[in-house]
Amino acid sequence: MHNYSSASVAESGPRATVRVPATSANLGPGFDSLGLALDLCDEVTAVATSGTAVTVEVQGEGEGTVALDERHLVAATMLRTFKHLDLAAPGLKIRCRNRIPHARGLGSSSAAIVAGIILADALAGAGLTRSEKLVLASEIEGHPDNVAPCLLGGFTIAYSTGDGARALSLDPSPRVHPWVFVPQVKGLTAVARAALPEKVPHADAVFNLSRAALLVAAISRQPSRLFDATDDRLHQSYRAKGMPESAQLLKDLRTAGVAAAISGAGPTVLALTVDDKGVPEAPEGFAVMRLDVADGAAQVATSQNE
Repeated sequence: MHNYSSASVAESGPRATVRVPATSANLGPGFDSLGLALDLCDEVTAVATSGTAVTVEVQGEGEGTVALDERHLVAATMLRTFKHLDLAAPGLKIRCRNRIPHARGLGSSSAAIVAGIILADALAGAGLTRSEKLVLASEIEGHPDNVAPCLLGGFTIAYSTGDGARALSLDPSPRVHPWVFVPQVKGLTAVARAALPEKVPHADAVFNLSRAALLVAAISRQPSRLFDATDDRLHQSYRAKGMPESAQLLKDLRTAGVAAAISGAGPTVLALTVDDKGVPEAPEGFAVMRLDVADGAAQVATSQNE
């Protein structure tokens, strides 16, 4: 394990790169619990340098709008991880090549957090387990539904215990194909959460319990049940006023028989099709992409020189 004091780190010290996937959380009924990793990835490289300066370079999504110092979410997460490891942080040069849309309900913040933890762990040689990374990522993000699929890949079931977040990853059926309808407008998770009521009818809770349980079977073994399995009564209707175009698209897709849900806090809409079935044309203001399911965060390389 490295002890990163400013005097002990060379100008071009350890270097690591990681690929982190986009994610779609909730999938309809699985509020704050279910998630899916999508093969739309950011690639982030970090180099340890002498001193304590932190600089960030961004290409792609977020370019020209996000902080380029220790306030950047990858950088802030790396600094928090070094502190968690009880290590003095080195200076950092971070390069982000971003493809995940920001503020669209596709887990861009979770991807940044997972990247930061993996990069700090790699530079320090600390050897955090995936379980330890998941607990830390969930503490930083506030809930595990996006960080779990980003870290573990596939279809994930996340839950919390007294010892922190836990998750199980399952392989979706190869017959299931995700599509995302990404709007030009952005959304804010805090605003979407503020729209949720403190209490819901007991019947709605039972409805979502049955659909979430069904979704586990549908996405892994019985894709023909995906339409029923992606229905929801806990959050999407309450959030509709804040994203009317997405709410209308969701209604139109489901009216057409497509298994669809708001992706995370929105405003992206996720559709799950079976075999070679396509989706309706994207309405004005939306871009549609067919994606594969991703394997989760992957450390590309670690070396001692930039």
